[in-house]
Amino acid sequence: MRHNILFILLAFFVSGVANSQHANFNSQKNWSLQKHELQFGVGATQFLGDLGGSPDIGKSNSLKDLNLKSTGVAAWFGYRMRFHPKFATTSSLCLFTLKGDDALSDNYVRNSRNLHFRSLSLELQQRIEYILFSKEAFSPKYNFPGVRQAKNNNHQTYLFTGIGMLAFSPSAKDLNGEWQKLRPLNTEGQGQVASSPVGVEHQTTNNGDVIQNYAPVTLTIPFGFGMRFGINSLWRVGFEVSYVKTFSDYIDDVSTNFYDNPNASAQAQYFSSPGQDDPSTPVDETLFWMHGQQRGDASDKDAYFHLNFIITRNLTYKDYGKQRQKVEKRLGKYKI
Repeated sequence: MRHNILFILLAFFVSGVANSQHANFNSQKNWSLQKHELQFGVGATQFLGDLGGSPDIGKSNSLKDLNLKSTGVAAWFGYRMRFHPKFATTSSLCLFTLKGDDALSDNYVRNSRNLHFRSLSLELQQRIEYILFSKEAFSPKYNFPGVRQAKNNNHQTYLFTGIGMLAFSPSAKDLNGEWQKLRPLNTEGQGQVASSPVGVEHQTTNNGDVIQNYAPVTLTIPFGFGMRFGINSLWRVGFEVSYVKTFSDYIDDVSTNFYDNPNASAQAQYFSSPGQDDPSTPVDETLFWMHGQQRGDASDKDAYFHLNFIITRNLTYKDYGKQRQKVEKRLGKYKI
């Protein structure tokens, strides 16, 4: 009888401890059980620039500029370290495609311009994350008969920003249907000299600066939010939506004005103004694509959206589990 009473009291005590630890997850002891995590993901991209975007305007760098037919794909890998109950930092590497095509536009000017591109891009990001809401708890496991275990919870809603580096390489299909890299062709006369109705001149921006060939890398700044949902103590699934601002206007190889260089290769001349060389383009519309006419908008840098679905693996809880196994061996029947 005495042993039964002691067992019942011990069971109530253990149950109370379990519920207390479950309710107090956001203490320093509990959030530190998720200090280190690996993340894997796949997703979709939408380019926001002079090419791509909505069928009409083509560039507003907003949700109005999305076009599902121009959706790219992405693969994502990251390492996350949580250093505070409300803050974490993530280092990530993302391989993805960006693309756009005037042929998808309903605007006749853009349609007759006839430009298109795709770019296989690689981005390295370092982000800071602020956890808005969280419901997280790891309940210790007991083998006491009749002791009800508290349910594990592992959910988060968060905001993030940071800094990144993007490597890109725009290409387009030639008349034979083969993809050609655009940057070496200097399609807007970067650093080149060509004949024009007023003589020999350098290609310049609207403010008169001579255009240099663009760098194939640029800094980026991401802004976004995400949610994670726990499957168990080790795994979570979730999604992230982010808007990424770049400091380049050449991700799609379109930025300033049309440039006529008779000394350039036939391929370079075609990609500079395919609408002008396309026999299906009405004669009056080819006037839009003459030397010096606007080809893009250099005043507004390119951007893109990400939608990623992410799987997260908790690395810290694995170590915690090893410690628990050692305790189990010492305690025998009554395991913690």
